Amino acid sequence: MRVLAFTSGPEDWRALLADPVKHWRTGYSARTLAHSWEAADGFSPEVASAVGSSHDPLLAGLAPVLAIPEFRVPLPPTGGRPSQNDIFVLARSLAGPVAVMVEGKVDESFGPVLGDWLAEASPGKRERLEFLLRTLSLAGSPPDALRYQLFHRAASAVVTGEQYRAAAAVMLVHSFSQKNTGWQDYAAFLSLFGVEAREGVPQRLGSASRIPLFGVWVAGDSAFLRS
Repeated sequence: MRVLAFTSGPEDWRALLADPVKHWRTGYSARTLAHSWEAADGFSPEVASAVGSSHDPLLAGLAPVLAIPEFRVPLPPTGGRPSQNDIFVLARSLAGPVAVMVEGKVDESFGPVLGDWLAEASPGKRERLEFLLRTLSLAGSPPDALRYQLFHRAASAVVTGEQYRAAAAVMLVHSFSQKNTGWQDYAAFLSLFGVEAREGVPQRLGSASRIPLFGVWVAGDSAFLRS
């Protein structure tokens, strides 16, 4: 059972962080993202513009229903560390429910590359990677230089979308970086699906995933870096 608590402002997001002191700093992603999303009436202007630019009927008329900060998605193996997503948005399009997983970034990386994450990998890690690849309908061994975080964020969107019988799932990177940090890693991940990454445009990631999956990179308002 999940019990939801409503927020009354950005500070309510702080207590949900793994480290409410270290991770809650001006100019960093957790605080910046919280202020941006709390200030919005629905989607922020840049997110609304991005999803509104899609011509895919699965995303037509997309609007948020609710947003849950620091949303954890259990992934195999049982008892392993869940994927902790910055925000889960249950949205609705003309086609039905849509699961949106939001990853906020400023100048933080997407974490370790697969090669480092798999170094001396336990059976549990290999089980998890196999699950992620199956969920995303990716065959073969992905390049070691790709970022592991992008795999479990995308899979979290698909897994949660299935739970809500969603028409589609979306992995949304909401970047406030003035240097576009992480863009090359995002583009490399999308290339696994034969997609050339474009900023501010939802892009369908293949056609074989368990439910239709989209990726979108959105540039956030830099004013929130000072919040």
